[in-house]
Amino acid sequence: MLVMFRFKNFSSFRDEVILDLRASSYTQHPSHVIKNTPFSLLKTLAIYGPNASGKSNLISAMHWFEQIIFSHLFQDTSGDEKNEGIEAIRKLPPIRPFLLSEQIDSRIEFEMVFVHQDQVFQYGFSLKDNNILSEWLSVNNHSVFERDQSAGITFGHKFKAQLRSFTKYREDRLYLSVLDYFATDDVKKLIDCFKDFFRSRFNVHFELIFESSIKGTVHAIPHSPRLLKDDAFRSKVAEYIRFIDVGIENIVIETDEVFDEQKGKKIKRPLIKTIHPIFNLNGEQVGTKSFDLAQESSGTLRFLSFIQEVLILLERGGVFVIDELSARLHPLLTKFIVDLFQSDRNTNHAQLIFTTHDTSILNKEQFRRDEILFVDKNELGVSSLYSLADLKMVRQDATYHKDYFSGKYGAIPILQTSFPENRR
Repeated sequence: MLVMFRFKNFSSFRDEVILDLRASSYTQHPSHVIKNTPFSLLKTLAIYGPNASGKSNLISAMHWFEQIIFSHLFQDTSGDEKNEGIEAIRKLPPIRPFLLSEQIDSRIEFEMVFVHQDQVFQYGFSLKDNNILSEWLSVNNHSVFERDQSAGITFGHKFKAQLRSFTKYREDRLYLSVLDYFATDDVKKLIDCFKDFFRSRFNVHFELIFESSIKGTVHAIPHSPRLLKDDAFRSKVAEYIRFIDVGIENIVIETDEVFDEQKGKKIKRPLIKTIHPIFNLNGEQVGTKSFDLAQESSGTLRFLSFIQEVLILLERGGVFVIDELSARLHPLLTKFIVDLFQSDRNTNHAQLIFTTHDTSILNKEQFRRDEILFVDKNELGVSSLYSLADLKMVRQDATYHKDYFSGKYGAIPILQTSFPENRR
């Protein structure tokens, strides 16, 4: 479970930003709060704001934090379900700090607090030009280590005996990777628990479907290996696809033979097919027809991509972070996905964090005030993040979407009074 994510001087965010999932004392929507844990945490966060305000940069910050950790801790991807078939990132491109200042500060800082397997982790680092300037890790309020470019590395009292011989590290590598390689016993268990969270419980997604705007050009979508191998899981995905009424009766796996140039022979590969009913002129079903995924709409494919991740997270718990959840989805489908996370049936502490422009769900029936966030950018090009709960004038019975459009909450486009061609 994600508790907080903090970052500073990243992209359009110059100042420190804290994405906080700790629930306030509001009594509305009790099913939206994860309880009986070290923290009372929100199941969902919806992030609104105008184009170019910095919403995607906020998601990108979490993505970069994840990718830096993956590039240092997951070099061997064999058997790694999350990165199956993908070569590990060994050297990441430079990360951009805030650039709209006369004096550029290249130091970027990230920190995350999360709970996994009853352990509370607080981990962060700062870097400049991909070199690590500082790094720190604590577990259950006990410091494991603190690293500083000038002061070196120190260990918490509880772990000092186990770690005092591990004092060598490279400035371009996380010290966490040293512990992953050398540590044993209790520290090794903690690092394995840390890695398991990012491997299987933390998922950041930007665009899941790479396609043009013309239907029929999609060749593939990301899918879970379970969709191919697990009949029960595939049946459940198909059940949700039938529920949204897009004309798909089932999802099946067929095989196709292709020539593998590396192996020099034909090999069989699985293909995901959707099954559609065929009707006669009297409206009676007389058979079925299998379609390639390329024949489905981009909205259907996006939902198919999402629902796999959602079902897995609801089954085992985790954090799903999505940029533009509502893109190419009908508002009712966006609401449906949000409802899955907010319901009492979400008993495994799954969380959803997403950006959107869909104001049809911006209301008190869907969200508590602490579940709604806004990103705005000032005249200096600096993005900021704030919650609806931070705005003291917002009443419990307010009509959120109307007040948002009227400009009461900020974070909306400022349009000119006339069209550009009328001002020439």
